Amino acid sequence: MRSKGNGNARTGKRKGSSVRRGTTAFQEAVWDVLKQIRAGSVMTYAALAHAVGHPGAARAVANACAANPWPVMIPCHRVVRSDGTLGGYSGPGGIVRKAALLRREGVVIVGNRIQRTVP
Repeated sequence: MRSKGNGNARTGKRKGSSVRRGTTAFQEAVWDVLKQIRAGSVMTYAALAHAVGHPGAARAVANACAANPWPVMIPCHRVVRSDGTLGGYSGPGGIVRKAALLRREGVVIVGNRIQRTVP
């Protein structure tokens, strides 16, 4: 008999609709929200955790961003720390590339901190 559920509650893996094998429902939820952040805007890891229904899971969101297999198509570079600093970036080029991508979108960065986003 087949389960009527959408996934395994214990592992968090979603059946059938994964972006790729080995991803979790949590990662996919994070990536879905990432795709909604418009160019020139940023969201904090904490706000993203709240948006996916897991307030307090900012570190898990950062890990989901780091596991993103398509870092430009799924724009994890638009997620920053709550204090406005850039945080990490596991895509090619690291934090330097993250800053360059954000600047290209019109985000003003001074040092390692977001000063202004596109209205």
